[in-house]
Amino acid sequence: MAKRFRCPRCGCLTLDERCDWDVCEVCYWEDDGQGDHNADAVHGGSNGALRLTQARANYRAFGACEEAMRPHARPPRPDELPDSRSGW
Repeated sequence: MAKRFRCPRCGCLTLDERCDWDVCEVCYWEDDGQGDHNADAVHGGSNGALRLTQARANYRAFGACEEAMRPHARPPRPDELPDSRSGW
């Protein structure tokens, strides 16, 4: 199995590459390279006016990066769940 990278939004191992515009199938966040170091910034582009910190809160509340993406998001598979030691 190819190595999977952690989504910066939900923490699931769903991305083929980091910072490569992959879309996480679990939370539907498009990975534009934003991370903890700039989580409160608005990057625009594919994630619109959504800050990473807000997208994380949204995922905890309703399972997707934003309300409109709920129909596209899905629960993580067991092999996508973050390791409990990772802090996610």
